[in-house]
Amino acid sequence: MAACFGRMVRRILLLWAALFSFPGSWCFSDLFFVKEPVDVIVYRKDSAMLDCLAQGEPPITITWLKNGAKISVNERISTLHNGSLYIQEAEGRKGEQSDEGFYQCLALNKYGAILSQKAHLSLATLSVFEEQPVSIKLQEGGMARFSCKITANPQAVITWELNRTALPLAMDRSTVLSKGVLQIYDITKKDAGNYRCIATNLSNRRKSTEATLTVLSATQEEPFQMPVIIAPPQNTTAHVHQTVTLECMARGNPKPLVSWSRLDQKPIDVFNTRVVGNGNLVISDVKLQHAGVYICRATIPGTRNFTVAMANVIVLAPPSFIERPDSLTRPRAGTARFLCQAEGIPTPKITWLKNGRKMHSNGRTKMYSSKLVINQIIPEDDAVYQCNAENSQGSVMSRARLTVVMSEDRPSAPRNLRAETMSSSAIILSWERPLYNSEKVIAYSVHYMKAEGLNNEEYQVVIGNDTNHYIIDDLEPASNYTFYIVAYMPMGASQMSDHVTQNTLEDVPLRAPEISLTSRSPTDVLISWLPISLKFRRGKIILYRLSFRMSTESSVQVLELPGTTHEYFLEGLKSDSIYLVRIAAATNVGWGESSVWTSHRTPKASSIRAPRSPELRLDPLNCTTIAVRWQQDPEDTATIQGYKLYYKEEGRQESGPILLDVKDFDYSIGGLVPRRKYHVRLLAYNNMDEGYQADQTVSTPICVSVPDRMVPPPPPPHHLYAKANSSSSIYLYWGRPAFSSGEAVNYTVRCNPVGLQNASLVLYLQTSEPHILVQDLEANTKYEFAVRLHVDQLSSPWSPVVYHSTLPEAPSSPPVGVKVTLIEENTALVSWKPPDGLELAVTRYTILYACRKDWAAGHWQVMHRDGAITMALLENLLLGNIYLVKISASNEVGDGPFSNSVELNVQPKETVRSSMKSKQLNSANSQDYFYHLDQKSMTGIVVGVCIALTCILICGLILIYRSKARKASIAKIAQQEMNGIPHSATLISHETQERKTMHQLEGNADPLIPTVQVNHYLDTKGGSDLVINEYGPIEKKNTKKKWLFFKDTAKDRTGQSKGRIVKSSCLYRPGTTVLRGEDGSPTSPGHPGTFQMRHSIAADTEHSGGSEESHETSDSGRYSHESTDEIHLCSIISTSLPTPDSFNVQECEKDPVLSKHGKPPSVCS
Repeated sequence: MAACFGRMVRRILLLWAALFSFPGSWCFSDLFFVKEPVDVIVYRKDSAMLDCLAQGEPPITITWLKNGAKISVNERISTLHNGSLYIQEAEGRKGEQSDEGFYQCLALNKYGAILSQKAHLSLATLSVFEEQPVSIKLQEGGMARFSCKITANPQAVITWELNRTALPLAMDRSTVLSKGVLQIYDITKKDAGNYRCIATNLSNRRKSTEATLTVLSATQEEPFQMPVIIAPPQNTTAHVHQTVTLECMARGNPKPLVSWSRLDQKPIDVFNTRVVGNGNLVISDVKLQHAGVYICRATIPGTRNFTVAMANVIVLAPPSFIERPDSLTRPRAGTARFLCQAEGIPTPKITWLKNGRKMHSNGRTKMYSSKLVINQIIPEDDAVYQCNAENSQGSVMSRARLTVVMSEDRPSAPRNLRAETMSSSAIILSWERPLYNSEKVIAYSVHYMKAEGLNNEEYQVVIGNDTNHYIIDDLEPASNYTFYIVAYMPMGASQMSDHVTQNTLEDVPLRAPEISLTSRSPTDVLISWLPISLKFRRGKIILYRLSFRMSTESSVQVLELPGTTHEYFLEGLKSDSIYLVRIAAATNVGWGESSVWTSHRTPKASSIRAPRSPELRLDPLNCTTIAVRWQQDPEDTATIQGYKLYYKEEGRQESGPILLDVKDFDYSIGGLVPRRKYHVRLLAYNNMDEGYQADQTVSTPICVSVPDRMVPPPPPPHHLYAKANSSSSIYLYWGRPAFSSGEAVNYTVRCNPVGLQNASLVLYLQTSEPHILVQDLEANTKYEFAVRLHVDQLSSPWSPVVYHSTLPEAPSSPPVGVKVTLIEENTALVSWKPPDGLELAVTRYTILYACRKDWAAGHWQVMHRDGAITMALLENLLLGNIYLVKISASNEVGDGPFSNSVELNVQPKETVRSSMKSKQLNSANSQDYFYHLDQKSMTGIVVGVCIALTCILICGLILIYRSKARKASIAKIAQQEMNGIPHSATLISHETQERKTMHQLEGNADPLIPTVQVNHYLDTKGGSDLVINEYGPIEKKNTKKKWLFFKDTAKDRTGQSKGRIVKSSCLYRPGTTVLRGEDGSPTSPGHPGTFQMRHSIAADTEHSGGSEESHETSDSGRYSHESTDEIHLCSIISTSLPTPDSFNVQECEKDPVLSKHGKPPSVCS
């Protein structure tokens, strides 16, 4: 028994759980009205009470609204404890003190708020009579009719009096209709008298004036008369449950019979319909099915003679619900849909309330004709929603609750949302990831909408979780937008991020103003125009540009006017001439497209007294009709016989004239094509001449066949392709999408560097062709391109973006530091530095040189050098000529400009030597091989000399401690030199003596091997004896320098008159190159000047000898002194320090390079 009881309890609990978890089920936390306010009519100064009782979880707060605004409680108006509103003394129509209006009560608890239906409070009134009975005279047997009309609240009851005695409502020969009509049939003498009507309601009682009925005696029988309806039925509008009276009073001879039928052939409701009097139709408790057209037919009995009259009955009904919204439970980031349908006449308007406040389609919330959709549900959407259906007959409310289910591990909202304007249609958004549970984010949704106005549609874009920025590029120019971001995870969505608002930049106007042209005299034209609509303005108009010319001339005159100007008066024109006028508007961004030329003919000079031009105004009535309205100048004294109207579609033939009467001031032009521009001209005329014409242009709008129907945009262009044309231009072409419209299309091309953050660099180009050359781009820069299509005032989305880079730029500047130095009588050295600021490496230099004579004839000699070489030799120059030299740099893209020409004066050798001697005598101008030394160079030389002196001192200390055997060997060698025995002829036969000599040479390795100075270059080919450092060539002194190895200084001083000692030494090692250097100065080996002897590295020999071009031009870029003295020194330079065993005395081979230049090589043994 206990087990059965437990199972029963569990089933009951499960049943209750299912009941309360079912969406839309009732629960005790719901808030609803038990009693709502209703319409009330009160007398002025009487008290009034409006009831309101709500039930739900307490506490419940009641607030009253009047006409949508909160009522302030005072001594006269108060809220009772049960929530009812009490008005102590109702005020009448006295402005703000009036208590008349629509009242609602708002009930609020912790779950939300609900608003009651509207209740109308009005004061009882009774106006004066709008229509009163009129006296009449009739013959006996006729029909009399009296009527009166009055407005009252509530509706007044109308009764009649005869001679101030009340008439009974029911008589055999009379009928009293509720709308204030008294009908009397077959009148007699007794019916004569004074009649009046009395109107009575709760407010007052009014009596009309009296009308006299005079009854005349019948003289003879009346002849046959066709039936005539003297009081036909009137179109009537009634509310449901009211009574409708359709009057139909006919006369004829014989007396006609009255019958009723419906135009739609439907049977007349016999249960709620009756005929009163001699043919009046009364419908009681009117319903919607009673609406329709009713026909009253008066027929002569026994004949086919009849007449008819019709009236339309319109039945108005308050709203009633067909479908009510249900309560919903939805998770966060889900979607809720509430359905609500109502019927009524007129069709009720559906509005939605959230916690008693009216909602708008703005953002995530979208309202349609019968439903409310909430996307991306957030906790703030948990509320009570009401559907309000309202029309002129009343309103009804229905409520539903949305419960939002929360998830505990949802991510927090994205942070630090920022928006930056990129262009007139693009804004870039950036944000930071959520602070909590950001690793669970799988996507972001970007929401944006217009910030101004109501019922703005919210757009949403879903992107991946691998980015924190997004570019929205389909916005309207010069508009404010609001943005927010939501993060998504598998279980739901985060809260919304903070909202940010950002505006797009202005753009050029999309359309030119519509202009109107009129003439006030034969020599002037007044040009006027209307402001461009906000949709096509795309910013603030700052300038207008007027262009005009005569049709027979090609020269155009242009005027620029401020943006606040809307007319301009042209004077001094030719009469009876056609002038063409067009206009363009500009924003801060630039000029929009100009309008088409509008023609206007100035009046003839003889038309001084012709009618003036009318003031013309054009208004589109719909997409195919234009309303033409005009007004003639009131000061015009000329006679007008009529008007002539002409119109034409842009680019088509003109239609007209349409002749209009002088009394006509409007005309409708129909059958036009939608979305077209039309030119309309109007002029007045008379018998003498045609008047001045007025010209104006207007555009027909878009046709939308179904209300609220969104015209789909055209598809975007496809197959967008980009190809670099140069360093500053890229060629784009694309395919036109396939759609049925045969209209002309235009394209907008968007171009900007990749990663652009500066909106001023976004480029927008317009074209009507499916290709365009985008110019004025930056060299070697990656750009992104997109294209959109425009047709019939619709724009497609942007096409997919393509990326392409411009080509690198050719050198924009010439080489710098060009110097030309004459190194021999017919040879010059030209040096230079690469161009400044070059991004791409130089691949080639071009040297042009010519004497003045050839230069005047345009004949240049051309020489090319590799991009890594910055010097060249100019050979075979003619003495006594002045040469001009200029250089240009080239890279993979193209050639750069040439430098300025540098002059070189080629003088004879004697002239050169004398000038060089004069320079040596002047110690102040002596530069010691350097033609240019700056402060840094002097510092380097001083430091180098100090280092050299230190090395010499160390070497001297080492030599002091050498062995006596080495000293003896040195003395023996010195003795041989003094005896005049050539060192080259000495034969060493003993191996020990040879080794001693090698030890002696090793000890003097420093004096024997010349030192290398930094940044000096030697030509191992022997093409020149010029030494070049980093600043240029070093001038060579005339005096010869010689190396005297181990020469006794005393004997040197006493033996100067003797012949010069010729010594030749050849030290050879396989795999190395023989280099030759000489020095003609008498400086001793121990002097610092000894270390100025130049030498080259063995590795350079391979470069010089292996370059074919260097052999041909005798220019490898490196030079050495050419041997011309009697003393020759052959030294072996190894890549490593030579050892004593690496030196062997043997015969030197001939130098092929020296042989090539025609100089005998030295032979050493």
